[in-house]
Amino acid sequence: MPDKNDFRPGQIARLKAAAAQTQAESAALLNKLMATALWQQARTIATTVSSPLEVATAPLMAAAQQAGKQILLARVLPKRQMAFLPDPGPAGRITSKFGLAEPPYDATLVNQNPDLMIVPGIGFSLKDHYRIGFGGGYYDRFLAQYAGPTVALVPSVMAFETPQWPVESFDIPIQTLIQL
Repeated sequence: MPDKNDFRPGQIARLKAAAAQTQAESAALLNKLMATALWQQARTIATTVSSPLEVATAPLMAAAQQAGKQILLARVLPKRQMAFLPDPGPAGRITSKFGLAEPPYDATLVNQNPDLMIVPGIGFSLKDHYRIGFGGGYYDRFLAQYAGPTVALVPSVMAFETPQWPVESFDIPIQTLIQL
């Protein structure tokens, strides 16, 4: 089995090749999410602004706002930490050193306990719900302290029956995987 750093480049190449399919699957995955009690009961939903390789989060954010829910976006902090802050909308977002669209930091607005956490990744194990991300460890560090519900939207290119990467002691499984 390749280590995580060996797995990522091949998986990212697969994601690039399947980007159109992932975008096509996004609406169906969002519809399945919106049918869950987790979504319906949540008032605050944490997510990220997606890249073209990931399930589109713009429609998710629009649906949440239309339903009167608050969107919280991830903000990368020093020491590989994250904070979640209200989405200021596209015009109010800033670009991080990693090229991610994030809200500006304001300590008074941080919410580390959203009602629902939508967790990104590049691969998900259907058997045991482990994920692999882009490699910074930000989500595993955050999820180790977060007690609320976690969901991942898993397009077909990110679905693996079992992990094709090593699972480590600090890896946190996602509670609910939504797939087609």
